[in-house]
Amino acid sequence: MSTNLYKRLKALLPDQPVQTGQIVAVFADGTALVALEGAAGPLRVRNPLAAAAGARVYVQGGTVTGNAPAMAYVLIEV
Repeated sequence: MSTNLYKRLKALLPDQPVQTGQIVAVFADGTALVALEGAAGPLRVRNPLAAAAGARVYVQGGTVTGNAPAMAYVLIEV
């Protein structure tokens, strides 16, 4: 077990951030176009869950990882 606290903390954090968005289009090759909240443009990601267009989803590392709740997007600045 490592005694370096920074390395232990970093090991707990995910490699890629989890983002929420809405699927704009679904393609036949198993990908989808997702409009991420707070982002400038849409992102084409893998869609292994075969989520339909209009669904709100979680995206992590270029892949749809699950369904997201239909809640309003709120940006809080600190």
